[in-house]
Amino acid sequence: MFLIDEKDYEYRFGDSGPKYLIRGPRINFGLVRLKAGEDFDPHIHKVMEENFYCLEGTVEVYVDGTPHTLTPGKFIHVEPNEAHYLINISDKPVLCAFSLGPSMEDDKYVVDKPEMLK
Repeated sequence: MFLIDEKDYEYRFGDSGPKYLIRGPRINFGLVRLKAGEDFDPHIHKVMEENFYCLEGTVEVYVDGTPHTLTPGKFIHVEPNEAHYLINISDKPVLCAFSLGPSMEDDKYVVDKPEMLK
């Protein structure tokens, strides 16, 4: 058992991007914050599945090119090998919790954005 405080961790890009609260050994968990109009690289995981739960704002999540709009309280599950892309489509920040499992160090493969949006 352990206890952490989210305030002790930083977002990857200062005030936005992902913020991992735990990385392994079995699951990764964290928060992702996107500023208005900001996006996150389209990618796949070959083994890990990924989940997003919207806490604040409106985020568009593309899965294999199909858009899904998340607002507070909505959850989306992405299977391995499903390409996914997030973009904040609002004029306010987005905050989502995310989890990935099983935890793997090198299981992220960036895909082409135009291909993702077909």
